[in-house]
Amino acid sequence: MQPDFWHERWSKNQIGFHENVANPLLLAHCAALDLARGARVFLPLCGKTLDIDWLLANGYRVAGAELSQVAVAALFERLKLPPTIDRPSGTTGGITRWSSPGLDVFVGDIFALAAESLGGVDAVYDRAALIALPPDMRSRYAAHMNVLTQGARQLLITMDYDQSLLAGPPFSVSQAEVRRLYGDREPAQLASHELPGGFRGISPVTENTWLLRERRPA
Repeated sequence: MQPDFWHERWSKNQIGFHENVANPLLLAHCAALDLARGARVFLPLCGKTLDIDWLLANGYRVAGAELSQVAVAALFERLKLPPTIDRPSGTTGGITRWSSPGLDVFVGDIFALAAESLGGVDAVYDRAALIALPPDMRSRYAAHMNVLTQGARQLLITMDYDQSLLAGPPFSVSQAEVRRLYGDREPAQLASHELPGGFRGISPVTENTWLLRERRPA
């Protein structure tokens, strides 16, 4: 999707993808990441998700990446955290970092974010990034995430439905595509369930939860 698409959605508050509670699949499967208290978790295309509130409340540090400054400003306002805003050294493409203790959100195109700017992360939680991308961007995204996070373990949530019935986003990502994109990470399916009532009048819609293993050193 082009950046203007997402900027328009946020400016018009057309954010049906935003959930008003922390995602139940995060709560159910976060333990699979085997994280110590204080571990740093990266959320790509994080928006203003309440998943960040839950992670912070449970003792984790959080890093996020989000295209929309509107979303990030709303996130910090809700958390009542006054941000420090700067531009990390070595970044390109207009990336800025909004920071408060335990929280860093990088505002701009995630493909312009470099590993040295992000810093070390212990895990990735991807609820809304992969399924927000059309097919021709997913291979690039998966490869970029591997470099960006140095192969950190990942909790990934996908949706699977008949793509011909809905233009997306969110897009359908099949189990076969997950295995193609992340085959070297030995994706393990933690859960699979059909969404009651489907999604936007479409049924069936299956939500799948995956654990991607940490990449082993070469």
